[in-house]
Amino acid sequence: MHKIGFDNDKYIKQQSEKIIKRISRFNKLYLEFGGKLFDDYHASRVIPGFAPDSKIKMLLHMKDKVEMMLVINAEHICKNKVRGDLGITYIQDLFRLIDAFREAGLYVGSVIITRYNKQSEAQKLKRKLERYNIKVAYHYAIPNYPSDVNLILSKDGFGKNDYIETSRELVVVTAPGPGSGKMATCLSQMYHDNMHGIQAGYAKYETFPVWNLSLNHPINLAYEAATIDLDDVNMIDPFHLENYGAVATNYNRDVEVFPVLNDLLIKVMGKQIYKSPTDMGVNMIGQCITDDEVCQEASKQEIVRRYFDTQVAVRKEDMPEEALNKIETIMLKAGVDKNYRKVASAANEVAEKTKEPAVAIELSDGRIITGKTSKLMGASSACLLNALKAIAGLPDIKLLSSEILEPIQELKTLHLKGHNPRLHTDETLIALAIESKSSELCRKAMDALVELKDCEVHSTVILSAVDLGTFKKLGMHVSQDPTYQYKKLYHKR
Repeated sequence: MHKIGFDNDKYIKQQSEKIIKRISRFNKLYLEFGGKLFDDYHASRVIPGFAPDSKIKMLLHMKDKVEMMLVINAEHICKNKVRGDLGITYIQDLFRLIDAFREAGLYVGSVIITRYNKQSEAQKLKRKLERYNIKVAYHYAIPNYPSDVNLILSKDGFGKNDYIETSRELVVVTAPGPGSGKMATCLSQMYHDNMHGIQAGYAKYETFPVWNLSLNHPINLAYEAATIDLDDVNMIDPFHLENYGAVATNYNRDVEVFPVLNDLLIKVMGKQIYKSPTDMGVNMIGQCITDDEVCQEASKQEIVRRYFDTQVAVRKEDMPEEALNKIETIMLKAGVDKNYRKVASAANEVAEKTKEPAVAIELSDGRIITGKTSKLMGASSACLLNALKAIAGLPDIKLLSSEILEPIQELKTLHLKGHNPRLHTDETLIALAIESKSSELCRKAMDALVELKDCEVHSTVILSAVDLGTFKKLGMHVSQDPTYQYKKLYHKR
């Protein structure tokens, strides 16, 4: 069994209580929600026991108070900006979020299109959303935002923006990705609420960095490793230290913007509410960690995985080479290197012996299972089957006969015109599922699939999208060496 280091039930209870307490200070609270509201797999990897949907469950505890407001940048719409983790555009993710919130039982009140400048793509999105009875507002770029406070708080600043009348005590402001304009949206709404005689307040929920953990705690370092492309850097909150004599961890963007933001908040709300960026936060994750050692180990593994991810991104020219220097510095702070990941070393040992791609899986009990490339299967498929046999306690025999595999290969190469006859992981699992109807051994292997969740995987070559997707769907933690299996100019993503 994988070790747990977090009390998820305690978190849901304490987090909802913290937000409700913050709401009580105002007539209405705009809560800027950073990071992922659901499917937060980074958090669940670095804090074992944190459920990926914890934040949604927390909001459902007070769903009668909650109204969802989603924000999307018009420039991102025009550029068809894509989320790197999901491979879908911000518009597609906006639709995905709306559907997910509604299915969960949360009220979606509106969508704000920021930095609007009469872009036809933005207008098209507005028309589509309104057909589904979703209120849409345009917000405009303000010169010298956020420094020119007088302009911002005028009819030519926030005054130009469309105003959305909200109906719930808690307005959760979220977005498909960074740079969407969540904070400016909160401030604009508060400005208009104030004009309508509504005392509105602001607060911020950021999962990371965890404010009451040290600057170089592995959990906070793992956050830096995950946001290398955003240039986020953890730092001590100097305003919190000055006002309270207490050390709190925050990050550079919030610290840098706080003096101006604080000035804006004072003018909008009529008084000073917060003395530091940390004061604005409501995150209770740090209080619900039950085993710091378990979380530190999980975070160190994540940092090394991010190192391999960065190497792959640089190899694909998705990141500049300077990113490697940043991730290596983070590894030094965490006291780890690439050899810390045992499963990577095991996979590379097999690859060196066979001169072919290899994959290794570390099971929950610490056993490391390897797989090599063969004529019938890729290394990922071979390793997956070997891991299932090990978990199910099966003998080291061929689970899938050539009578099953060869027709699939023929279909791939002859009829579907594929160049690679070897079975991918999804094809292998389909074959295993078919065999399980007539084979007791295959049935036991299928039953063992659930035990792969949270297991570590490493490939000595860049995985195909199919194999990478299969491992992730099984809940496994993947890393890859920055090497392509074939020397070609074009590689499918």
